[in-house]
Amino acid sequence: MQDLTQGKPIRVILRFTVPLLIGSFFQLAYNFADSIIVGHTLGKVAFASVGATGSIVFLILGFAQGLTSGLTIVTAQRFGASDFDGVKKSFVHGLFYSLWVSLVLTVLALTFLRPLLIFMQTPEELLPHSQQFLTAIFGGTIFSVLFNYLSNLIRSLGDSTTPLIALIIACFINIALDFLFILNVGLEVFGAGLATITAQAFSVLYLAIYIYKKIPYFHITKADIRLDRKNLIKHAQLGFPMAFQASIIAIGAITLQVMLNQLGTNAIAAQAIASKTDQLAMLPMINLGLAVSTFTAQNYGARLYSRILEGLKKAVLIDIAWAIIFAILLVAANRFFSRLFLADGNQEVYSLALVYYIINGSCYWILSILFVLRSFIQGLGRGFVPTLAGIMELVMRAGVAIAGLIYFGFYGVAAANPAAWIGSVLVLVPSSIILTRKLGQGQIE
Repeated sequence: MQDLTQGKPIRVILRFTVPLLIGSFFQLAYNFADSIIVGHTLGKVAFASVGATGSIVFLILGFAQGLTSGLTIVTAQRFGASDFDGVKKSFVHGLFYSLWVSLVLTVLALTFLRPLLIFMQTPEELLPHSQQFLTAIFGGTIFSVLFNYLSNLIRSLGDSTTPLIALIIACFINIALDFLFILNVGLEVFGAGLATITAQAFSVLYLAIYIYKKIPYFHITKADIRLDRKNLIKHAQLGFPMAFQASIIAIGAITLQVMLNQLGTNAIAAQAIASKTDQLAMLPMINLGLAVSTFTAQNYGARLYSRILEGLKKAVLIDIAWAIIFAILLVAANRFFSRLFLADGNQEVYSLALVYYIINGSCYWILSILFVLRSFIQGLGRGFVPTLAGIMELVMRAGVAIAGLIYFGFYGVAAANPAAWIGSVLVLVPSSIILTRKLGQGQIE
């Protein structure tokens, strides 16, 4: 366990971020493995089919990821305050919500899967593959939810290394199973989804064993398995706003995908490629944000407000620097990044991907500010402002995607994400200024 209330703030944040970042590269690697193997062995249609599912996966599993992040902020705050009985109660209540939400999401996702794909105007040639892939992914929703909950739970205590090990295990298992299920067994895109879920199940098992052996704070007896109204409300107040925030953003992504689906397979394939490179760009931003959230939560629990401000300022500057550097690299080496996922794509696919790189890359610095400020506010236990920022993302992304398609085609649709980032930052920046002033004056509670 790592106490983030001790040591130089930026060093503590970066030390916590590094294992998160390495772990995310492994997580991205096993997600990329699906796309790369599908794209290189099954062709453009299968690759586009998997790419067309990204916004739906984000809608369902993003809700769970947001929920578990919010639930464990309570855990981090109590750990920072040395309230270890409260840490155990937080674990019990968070686990209850995670299991309950897993069941509900599984039923809803599998029930409305095909109608949602049809509603999104998924091209007929992509529909069967997309449905197969999502059936596998959503059939194992409980493993995705528990993996995120247990990982966030362990990170809330300042340990970002153990979730890294779990991700490495998942990565190698997923890649091995991709080759087995896709190339040898012939399960095609269903095999890609099944490999991902199976790998996550093994990671959940690893994390559960680690908690049982190494973390006494989470050792519970029958007497501990009790739910009380106060803790249920407290965890819901942080967990569900962050969950709905993720889903609100996902609805905007679905709107964007609907617009792209009307432009045909080449546009869908180009966006699928570009969305993967977006994930590469976002990795350091997201993980630095996660570190800021845990850092803020622990120090808020310990009432070390000036320490929070010092860490926040340095984190914003580092994130902006990364965003600018990666954007330049992405545009300069655009063909390398595109061919990484689809080696036999035609020139139109690569040209459309480059358009996306230029438009989105020029605004990565705005996205970097978004991730840090949102995480800072969430670490303070404020759920309303990030949710409002998510609503702004939805409005901007959907509005620009629809208007962009009508007037500018792919160029207009590609501008939807930067518009969403700008809308969110317009909410987060003023709120952050108010909160930092209160922290500086020691007035925030």
